[in-house]
Amino acid sequence: ATDGFESLSKVIESKPNIIFVDVMMPRLDGYQTCALLKNNQTLKKIPIVMLSGKDGVFERARGRMVGAEHYMTKPFTKEELLSATQAYVRRSLD
Repeated sequence: ATDGFESLSKVIESKPNIIFVDVMMPRLDGYQTCALLKNNQTLKKIPIVMLSGKDGVFERARGRMVGAEHYMTKPFTKEELLSATQAYVRRSLD
């Protein structure tokens, strides 16, 4: 998706097993997008992983406050991405 609003419509259409949200998106940032998804009864159980170039305590706490299950700081390795994906997809299928 190119922005937060587009990501919302894509999630509603496809209902994925996991959602990756970049914090820095135009029109609707990742925190706002995450909060909206977590307030939707149909979508709130889908795990959300926030992606950001910032590694501060405030950013991580804000991600947790809006409902993100995990926060990854860029750049991350392929192994870190696969590990997060496997952990949360496995949990969402249980």
